[in-house]
Amino acid sequence: MIKNILIFVFIVLAMVVTLNFSDYNLKRAVDACLAGSQKLSKTKITDLKEAKKFCKEEIKKNKN
Repeated sequence: MIKNILIFVFIVLAMVVTLNFSDYNLKRAVDACLAGSQKLSKTKITDLKEAKKFCKEEIKKNKN
């Protein structure tokens, strides 16, 4: 009985941690994309929101 309860608790804990940190990893990847595009681009990006949107879409597309 106690073994089943512990397994259930660890599964729930793993799901919570996974859901919380997946967004954190995406944020770090987008930040790295923005920094890389700034260094590689000869013309600096002027619209940060547009660049962030582009990086998010590219990362999500490559993730699948």
